[in-house]
Amino acid sequence: MNKKKTKINIIYSTNPDFDYTYANDKDEAETLPPDKQKLYLSIDRKNRNGKVVTLISNFIGKEEDLISLEKMLKSKCSTGGTSKDGEIIIQGDFRDKIEILLKALGYKIIRKG
Repeated sequence: MNKKKTKINIIYSTNPDFDYTYANDKDEAETLPPDKQKLYLSIDRKNRNGKVVTLISNFIGKEEDLISLEKMLKSKCSTGGTSKDGEIIIQGDFRDKIEILLKALGYKIIRKG
């Protein structure tokens, strides 16, 4: 992807080997294998106009892997959803089905609430 880099913390340096720090230079965490991840599974109704969503949180890894897992879960549950910041939100109460799917992939699941 062609992302625009913006310089941050600009300072003057006479060092010829000095390199700027760029805002887009975040080091993404490597995705842990499923057997090393402990995912929390819960439902939520807060701030959703009474609608129920299933939350899968505590995913550690790259955004692409999170999105891939989200798409698979949405497809298997035949519903919508989204993902961001290590959390997947699936529309509806699919705790039982998602727990079975994630355990089959090797994830450790902890149910909350």
